[in-house]
Amino acid sequence: MTAPQVLVQAPGAASASPADKPTARPHVTIRGLRKRFAATVVYDDFDLDIPRGELISVFGPNGCGKSTLINIIAGLVPADAGQILFDGRRLADITFGYVFQNYREALFPWLRAFDNIAYPLKLMHVPPAERRARTEKLVAHLDIKLDLKLYPYQMSGGQQQLVSILRALVVEPEILFLDEPFSALDYEMTLFMREQLQRIFLQTGTTTILVSHDLEEAVFLADRVLLLSRHPARIAAFTPVTAARPRNDATLSDAGFVRTKAECLDVFQREVRRS
Repeated sequence: MTAPQVLVQAPGAASASPADKPTARPHVTIRGLRKRFAATVVYDDFDLDIPRGELISVFGPNGCGKSTLINIIAGLVPADAGQILFDGRRLADITFGYVFQNYREALFPWLRAFDNIAYPLKLMHVPPAERRARTEKLVAHLDIKLDLKLYPYQMSGGQQQLVSILRALVVEPEILFLDEPFSALDYEMTLFMREQLQRIFLQTGTTTILVSHDLEEAVFLADRVLLLSRHPARIAAFTPVTAARPRNDATLSDAGFVRTKAECLDVFQREVRRS
C-alpha cells in the first residue's frame, strides 16, 4: 500500500508567535508568477498580495488554475518564473500545513487518529513525549470532540478530514492551505466541517488559503474571495466579506452576505462568458 502524502515544512528555529510578527506588510507576496502546462499558459506575470491572519477563498471557472496557484505557493508544483516570499522569506524558511481534497488517501490507515495527527512531528524528529504533549494540547485547545483512539476506517469522512486538518495544524503553521477539502463529503458533513474550520480559524488566526468550487462556501468562510479569470489567470476581483464572525445559518440570508455573494457571482459569470 502506498503511504499517503504528508506535507511538513518546518525550519529548525521555532516560529515567532503571531504577536511577534509584523502586520504592516502582506504575509505572502507573489510577483511575476508564470506557469505553463504544455501549450496552456495558466499564469503569466501574475502578482498577488495575501494579507496576514485572513482566510482567503480562491474561486473561479473550471481549469482556471485555482489548485495550481496554492500548489505553486506550497512548493508542490514548480513555477516557471516569478518570486513568492513569506514576510520576505522563502518557502524553505517557514512552517506551513496542507490539507488535501481526498481524505481517504490522506491518512495512514494503520495508525489511530492520534498518531495520524502527531505524524508530522515524528518526521520533524520531535521526541515522543513532546509529540504527545503537543498533540494533546492542540486537541484540547480546539475542544475537538473526537475519539482519537479510532482508526480512519472507523470514522466518518468528515471526522477523517478533521483529523487531516489537525495534522496540518500540529506543526503550528504560519500558513495553512486547503485544496477543496470538503468536495468529497456529503452535504450534511460539509456543513459540519465548514463550522469546524471556521471555529479553528477563529481560535488560531492562521493565515489560510482555501480553494473551493462552491461559491456560497467560498463567501461564507472567507475574509476575502479571490476571483480568478480564465487562463492565463488574472485577478478578476479580490472581494472583501464583511459579515460578522462567527457565521451561522442566519448569515446566509443576511443582506450584506447576499449582496457580496451576488457581486462574486456576477464577476464569475462574466469570466465564464469570456472566450
